[in-house]
Amino acid sequence: MDLSYILNELGEERDQYFNAIAPPIIQTSNFMFPSVAAMRADLPFEYERHFYTRGNNPTVAILRKKLAALEGTEDALVLASGSAAIAAAVLANVQQGDHIVCVQKPYSWTLRLMRDYLPRFGVTTTFVNGTDIANFEAAIRPETRLIYLESPNTFTFELQDIRAVAELAKSRNIVTMIDNSHCTPLFQRPIELGVDIVMHSGSKYLGGHSDAIAGVICGTTAMMKRIFSGEYMTLGAIISPQNAWLLLRGLRTLQLRVQRSDDSARQVVAFLEQHPTVRRIYFPLADSHPQIELARRQMTGCGGLITLSLNTDQVATVDTFADGLKRFLLGVSWGGHESLVFPASIGYDPTTPPADENYNLIRLYVGLEDPAVLIDDLRQSLDAL
Repeated sequence: MDLSYILNELGEERDQYFNAIAPPIIQTSNFMFPSVAAMRADLPFEYERHFYTRGNNPTVAILRKKLAALEGTEDALVLASGSAAIAAAVLANVQQGDHIVCVQKPYSWTLRLMRDYLPRFGVTTTFVNGTDIANFEAAIRPETRLIYLESPNTFTFELQDIRAVAELAKSRNIVTMIDNSHCTPLFQRPIELGVDIVMHSGSKYLGGHSDAIAGVICGTTAMMKRIFSGEYMTLGAIISPQNAWLLLRGLRTLQLRVQRSDDSARQVVAFLEQHPTVRRIYFPLADSHPQIELARRQMTGCGGLITLSLNTDQVATVDTFADGLKRFLLGVSWGGHESLVFPASIGYDPTTPPADENYNLIRLYVGLEDPAVLIDDLRQSLDAL
């Protein structure tokens, strides 16, 4: 199934909605039945039939088909946020007394789920340096039920050898899950490398317009039904038909947008590597990245995320650099049309000497603007330091 067909045709039965090019937003909470017998017959099949929008909705169903095809899985579920998708998939695979192995420094809400929330219910987590497969093997216990990956890792973009971890997990009958938001299905194929569950923050590249919040879980039909009948329906963190439609719109240009960000980011990296005020660049496909060979094996592109550190020991200098940017908007998230800057210094007091070096991490997201304009903006703010 080719990419163009998935993005523009798959799941779109236009003859069922007046031959409209764009699918409709089926903005309904409920669906009617012609008889009690028909209602009774559909009730056990809410996973695939339209009973109540909290479970299934025609607009959401089109999106599910496309997302599953993009990741090469049998099915997908779409939730109200990325954190909801992470929580639902994790909770579906653990119970009291179980153990999780997770990479160090995951997305903040993944960390909170595993460090602060799950221990209340008897589920423990070991966080490991994911750059060495031996660390995963050493952390596995008899009660380990899930290995959670995030490759590239948040902010500093460490990689895990996805195939090696998946093979290790399968040999121990452990479920694997990965956050693939950084690379998208276009630049990294975790299912082909042996992973069981792939999740995305749909608010990032999949939506692409900074106007919708969503989370995605992709996997086998059996796994999706398991999550659907449990955490998805019970906790109710569903996506609205309106937001599902916004993601459908965003997918039309996914390939163009992600490739544009990737191409522009490489130009930005080349500039930053030569500037004397920049101490270090974090970009998985930069020649200076310590895992460049692994990145080339399991990634075909990188997208628009770059992290840098400056030649400074002052929190205030990091603040000054971020404040000096005019074309990079100061904000969280990434994956939309706009370029962004997010300095780790927001968590530090600029009047107090920092206790660690993390204050100096500055994450850039390179959006769809002209890269020359973005480079000029970076140059003027760096030169001003």
